[in-house]
Amino acid sequence: MIVGTAGHIDHGKTALVKALTGIDADRLAEEKARGITIDLGFAYADLGADAITGFIDVPGHEKFVHTMLAGAGGIDLALLVIAADDGIMPQTREHLAILDLLGINRGIVALTKADLADDDDRIARLTVEIDDLLTGTTLAGSPVIPVSALTGAGVDILRKTLAQQETMTLARATDHRFRMAIDRSFTISGAGTIVTGTVLSGRVTVGDQIAISPLGLSARVRGIHAQNRKADAGLAGQRCALNLTGPAHHDIRRGDVALDPVLHAPTQRIDVMLRVLPSEPKSLTTWFPARLHLGAAEVGARIVPLQGPLQPGDNALAQIVLDRPVAATAGERFILRDVSARRTIGGGHLIDLRPPARRRARPERLAILHAMHSLPVLANLTLVDLEAYARDHARAALDTSEIALIPGTRQALAPARLDALRQRMQDELAAFHLEYPDLQGMGRERLRLILTPRIPKTDFTAFIRAEAAVQRIALDGAFVRLPGHLPRLSDADEALLAQIMPQLGGETRFRPPRVRDFAGSLNADEPEIRRILRMAARQGRVDQIAHDHFFARATTVEMITILCNLPVDDGWFTAPAFRDCMQNGRKVAIQILDFFDRLGLTLRRGDLRRINPHRIDMFTPDRSD
Repeated sequence: MIVGTAGHIDHGKTALVKALTGIDADRLAEEKARGITIDLGFAYADLGADAITGFIDVPGHEKFVHTMLAGAGGIDLALLVIAADDGIMPQTREHLAILDLLGINRGIVALTKADLADDDDRIARLTVEIDDLLTGTTLAGSPVIPVSALTGAGVDILRKTLAQQETMTLARATDHRFRMAIDRSFTISGAGTIVTGTVLSGRVTVGDQIAISPLGLSARVRGIHAQNRKADAGLAGQRCALNLTGPAHHDIRRGDVALDPVLHAPTQRIDVMLRVLPSEPKSLTTWFPARLHLGAAEVGARIVPLQGPLQPGDNALAQIVLDRPVAATAGERFILRDVSARRTIGGGHLIDLRPPARRRARPERLAILHAMHSLPVLANLTLVDLEAYARDHARAALDTSEIALIPGTRQALAPARLDALRQRMQDELAAFHLEYPDLQGMGRERLRLILTPRIPKTDFTAFIRAEAAVQRIALDGAFVRLPGHLPRLSDADEALLAQIMPQLGGETRFRPPRVRDFAGSLNADEPEIRRILRMAARQGRVDQIAHDHFFARATTVEMITILCNLPVDDGWFTAPAFRDCMQNGRKVAIQILDFFDRLGLTLRRGDLRRINPHRIDMFTPDRSD
């Protein structure tokens, strides 16, 4: 168990830790000289629970709240210290607010300097005041224990209470990947670089290769001390010192995170749920400046409320844009303080580590964020890359039985969301067929852009192919339709098209007549011929290569086969090579290649082109009905 002290300056936090452990946590000469704690102190002791309890002693002065925050992030239990002679003071309230914002729900109040209380009534009155102070916070109902570090009164009771809490501390999950918030980095002669911190998740063993994020430094674990004892491994929930080979100690700073290299993916923009303290004197508007405290890190930030200005007491969505990247994990708690470091503004937890910078407050986006905040993680999973999702949640692996994978990809959805996506696709296609009964179907890209969530292009191709395989939809080249939908032209249009189609085939299929040629031979208007051919193109019977040049679909497929069999140089071919195989003129050959370029079937680099393997089947009918 890790115990963190909290409370006003000179209320006896360090003296109490020494009375409990026998260790003076003030290690700096300046701390000894001034009689106040100015940096984090650490102590360890077996309190009688047959386990080593770690103590983090934090400063109480208002100038060092940022240091207090560096030590508060990884604690299991808060030891809120209030002096009996002073009572509740400003930093008592601020430290309590911070503990509440961090979600720390286990605590004990030590009413120190009990020997200086005027009488027993003073202790009783303070106990009532403290109970009132804790009401409505995560520490509500915490026991209040009068103690005196000077006389020793109450120390044994406090020690026994802490030992009971030690036995009730649940082991943190070690199936997540390793993360440790670094609060100190120094060097020891003959050993090298040492970093200390609280292991937030997973485990680390001697010999492991780790990364120091956000800089991305690579290091190997040479030795480990866990809970102040030499160990082969450090586990989640333990205070650890890691002896590292690789980076120098001055390259690592407080606030960095030692982690599994897979997790190294710093972020500079985060969507959060932010609670503003009622004591905040003004509203938070767009680009409000603040200081973000995350783990042991402190970094400049700008706040972008996503639902209008944030008023004192509000709990709402916001985006935080940072001055520099940080190592973070979804769900992690944070604190915001003002830029002058005089007051705590609020805090909350991280929701999305990779949010959009544009259209960040659109209704669809807000709905996703609310769902991510309020529902079980996997049950509300929106479209994610599983590897990125596992990384941002420090997960070693995910139980894919709880989620729906898009075949052939690492994209995943909650099953209910996949069902909704499929239903939306069916509804959109049905509405499209009703409005355009003469059309072959809806274009793939148009359908992709309509659906929510928006699936990446390559993954969307895999998705609709899988849907077509089970006959939920049908694919006709670049178009998507419902099974059973057959587009129809009017009888008059079909009669005219029947005269045109034979002339698009045969030996001249690579050099078919143009619209003006058909208009002359059939004694029809050019616009009428063009309209019918465009309708036939929408049905997948012909393709409009140029403004007045249409090719039969079978010819288009044949030309793609020719492309695939062209002699190539490292995958690239030239327009003349295609022209010669087609036995066609240069102008028509270029028009055909430009058509394929526009569709992405060919990729152009100067005078060279190559086949795009992801689009090679876009003109191949895939009629599953």
